[in-house]
Amino acid sequence: METKVDELKQDVAWFLDHLKHERGASEHTLLAYQNDLHAIAIHFAGQELPHWSQLTTSMLLSFEATLGAPMARTSSQRRVSALRSFLKFLKRNNVGPTIDLPSTGGFKPPKTLPKALTKPKVNDLLAAAVPEEAATYRDRALFELIYGAGLRISEAVGITLDAVRLNDQVIRVTGKRGKTRVVPLPDETARWLRQYLDEARPKLLKKPMEQLIISDTGKVMARQTAYQRIRRMATLAGIEGHLSPHTLRHTYAVHLLQGGADLRAVQELLGHESIATTQVYTQLEMDEIRKRYLDAHPRQ
Repeated sequence: METKVDELKQDVAWFLDHLKHERGASEHTLLAYQNDLHAIAIHFAGQELPHWSQLTTSMLLSFEATLGAPMARTSSQRRVSALRSFLKFLKRNNVGPTIDLPSTGGFKPPKTLPKALTKPKVNDLLAAAVPEEAATYRDRALFELIYGAGLRISEAVGITLDAVRLNDQVIRVTGKRGKTRVVPLPDETARWLRQYLDEARPKLLKKPMEQLIISDTGKVMARQTAYQRIRRMATLAGIEGHLSPHTLRHTYAVHLLQGGADLRAVQELLGHESIATTQVYTQLEMDEIRKRYLDAHPRQ
């Protein structure tokens, strides 16, 4: 069996070399692939597989049957994904099997619903961000960009001055893959951004900068710092549990839908490429409708 394992591992080594030198994979990625593919090679060597080109559908199904509990779903998905990438590489080099590549679909974790803040909790956060100094004005402006405009944290800290048009109450946002969208600003968000620009940003600024959000040291605010400032606001508001900027973005979407916004419009505002990504929020709506129905129904 050791001879068969060694022969199967030779092609694994070829694939890892390709990942390292042609794809620029990190050591962490290479080690993960190596561990998974070596375990897979040992399995198929036990199935008397002489070469990867002779892998059969029944062998593949037998391998997939070994995955799942007690192995974590994410580990199972990673292992199948590693095998799929490896076999795809062998096929491109004309030494792979002729069978269909394995699918990771059965091991993908179910989509989890986003956790949104209630409107009273949002009000608590607002009350905690009472501007007393330049930094708290800045924190409120950051909050308004994420909750008021639904920006990702990377988008919020990357917004430039020329992207903000307060007279028109819109901002131009560059999102994932360089895709640009124009997002309307609610009245309160526009008002707080104007106050920040007039009363706080000049005090934080140490040298001319194009970024809107400035850190306490006069530099571009790092995403990690933005996380910390949002958590500080949550602590002041007495909100327990984990609160991240992404929670505020989720809350923005949920509150829009609860207010009657069209799903397609919310997709555009969030910068989602696929409507399927946005549809997860409709489940939140159905949960709320179901709860109200059960509370009101006389048979309950």
